[in-house]
Amino acid sequence: MVTHVPSETPGDERGALLNFVEAQRGGLRRTLIGLTDEQAASRPSASELTLSGLLKHVAECELNWLRMAQQRPNEKQRDESNWHESFQLVGDETVAGMLAFWDEVAAETEEFIRQVPSLDDTFPLPEAPWFPKEGRVSMRWFMIHLVEEIARHAGHADIVRESLDGRTAFELVALAKG
Repeated sequence: MVTHVPSETPGDERGALLNFVEAQRGGLRRTLIGLTDEQAASRPSASELTLSGLLKHVAECELNWLRMAQQRPNEKQRDESNWHESFQLVGDETVAGMLAFWDEVAAETEEFIRQVPSLDDTFPLPEAPWFPKEGRVSMRWFMIHLVEEIARHAGHADIVRESLDGRTAFELVALAKG
């Protein structure tokens, strides 16, 4: 399984934030260890969530926040017509391909955060009912939000995986190391 590893692990704030984000990415990635694409797409509970769908959603979500921070258009923009596709692999998408895509996004996030002049720099939030009008957030907020967003979905993934085959996070960590 491919994983992104921050190139440096300094004790400074940027390094700490990057490492916290990467730790949460690892939590979600580990839930996919040893599964086929079909197993990763299965729904073992009443929820609509699947492991492959969570993977895709989190990868696209990170890209979306990165593009907002960079103030660039998002090439994977979702709207009401295709929002459902952000939680499922479609066409020729695979778990391996989505993991590779997420690794690319993760590397770009790291490069961007390491190069931004200050974590206090801000960017505008999009217009949405849940954001303040003309709201802005800092790069620090962006990184903390990634920790929150990925951790939330990694928790969902833990439940889905345990419902699928009874494997727990502790067992999957041992499998990843061995």
